[in-house]
Amino acid sequence: MSADDAARARHLAQRLARMVRIPTITPDGGPLGPQDARVFAELRALLAELYPRTWAAAEVDVVGRAGLLLRVPGGASAARGATALGPVVLMAHQDVVPAPREGWADAGWSHDPFVGAITGGTGDTDDLTVHGRGTLDDKGALLVTLEAVEDLLAAGWRPDADLWILLGADEERDGPSAAAAVDLLRSRGVRPALVIDEGGAVVTGAFPGLRRPMAAVGVAEKGVVTLEVVVDGDPRRAAHASTPPRRGVVAALGRALEALERRPHPAVVDDVTVAMFDAVAPHVPAPLGALLRRAGTLRTALARVLPLLGGEIAAMVRTTTTPTVLRGSAAPNVIAARASAVVNMRVATSSSVAEATAHVERVVRRAVGRGGPGGHGGPTASVRVLEASEPTPASPLDDERWALVSDAVTHAYPDAVVAPYTMLAVSDARHVARIADAIYRFSPLRMTAAQRASIHGVDEQVAASSLVAGVRFYTRLLQG
Repeated sequence: MSADDAARARHLAQRLARMVRIPTITPDGGPLGPQDARVFAELRALLAELYPRTWAAAEVDVVGRAGLLLRVPGGASAARGATALGPVVLMAHQDVVPAPREGWADAGWSHDPFVGAITGGTGDTDDLTVHGRGTLDDKGALLVTLEAVEDLLAAGWRPDADLWILLGADEERDGPSAAAAVDLLRSRGVRPALVIDEGGAVVTGAFPGLRRPMAAVGVAEKGVVTLEVVVDGDPRRAAHASTPPRRGVVAALGRALEALERRPHPAVVDDVTVAMFDAVAPHVPAPLGALLRRAGTLRTALARVLPLLGGEIAAMVRTTTTPTVLRGSAAPNVIAARASAVVNMRVATSSSVAEATAHVERVVRRAVGRGGPGGHGGPTASVRVLEASEPTPASPLDDERWALVSDAVTHAYPDAVVAPYTMLAVSDARHVARIADAIYRFSPLRMTAAQRASIHGVDEQVAASSLVAGVRFYTRLLQG
């Protein structure tokens, strides 16, 4: 790391630590309470202090409960960058998931999640690290976005078309602030040419046989559905645990959930997966590389094999279902007349909410039966959609917008293999899909497997050198 980069790394680490110390935990549903309003206002004031040129150049709207939408007006500039294509939206979110305020050491954290501890850097600056909730998800990305814009404005740069910066405040709770911002953009007739939001990152060990880092850029998102699977029994039958019935609703619910695991949704190798295989094929050992190069003609065979690899690979090629909340009896000695499970379903881009829900209904009803012999006397099952959003369409991989993103990644991380993928989680970007067709989900930060596991987990942390590279990514993107 050069002396300039080392100084920049320390500078960025200190700024991110200040952001971490403001505990912008995602607000509960409903209107913003006084405490949450105070905390988000504190972060808003800090951002205005740290990025005065951006705040001076931009029109700032508070959207939703505490989201921010900044418009940096476009005009002729000397360097034609991404905004030469039209309006650009850069996204990040201010809110973070909860972390222990007390007892954090017992919970496995090495530092208080909201103290913004900075370690390393005494000798080799490459090990300078910022610890705390939000360093990766998503204040690190928020920081590098604003740093790049601030630096460019200081150098006299102006965007060709309007540059919008959308900073959500409740992404971890379905993103109503981002949805409100999209409504505002739509009302103003804005149709973004390019959108960048959180998603993939520069990761290691994410693909079998790939020794180089992979810059995984999300070009689509799975849909997300919350289902309630309910098994009802006859409420007139004995309800005391001392005289259990032969066919109880809890056991029937268990059979239904087991069946969902044994009869998963069909696997499909879609165009995005084929494009990812094409990108990594030249960089993995010959036998695997040769197979990946033929992925387009081997989709059916790969659809049978890939789910056997488990984990992220399996989730990449099929809709997934997993039970999260179980409910039954209200007392230890009372037999439940109704048992239910909340099932979280992530819908593959090759499917739809209706198709995926129909699969669950078929499997559940077959497992529970139709109320016993003759359709009477046993439990009955039903499936209800509580909330749902469809998968997003895939963004282009064959035009200048993808080329711009790929070039910016390579500029910031020359050793990385740039590959598209379908994002398994959801982000605020899915709301923007209503008005934009080129959305790339990429956090320009380097992450190890342990760091990826720390997102929403324990000991979240980011290397300061990664923040320097992140600024480099956005600077290159906006300059073109």
